[in-house]
Amino acid sequence: MAKTNFQYEKRQKELEKKRKADEKAKRKLEAKNNPKLAEDGTPEEPDADADGEDGDVEEGAARAV
Repeated sequence: MAKTNFQYEKRQKELEKKRKADEKAKRKLEAKNNPKLAEDGTPEEPDADADGEDGDVEEGAARAV
């Protein structure tokens, strides 16, 4: 029976750990440089009702032609 290559498995785990650490560092740097980004990395969308205009046409205005 063939022996398990533990060194290969260990190296793969190390590479995965390094990749995840690099991604985390990149997210932290982006968040530091752009505080408007949400925690998950997507830009936050402003509330539509914040200015009182939601962009929809009122039903009565559309029929009053």
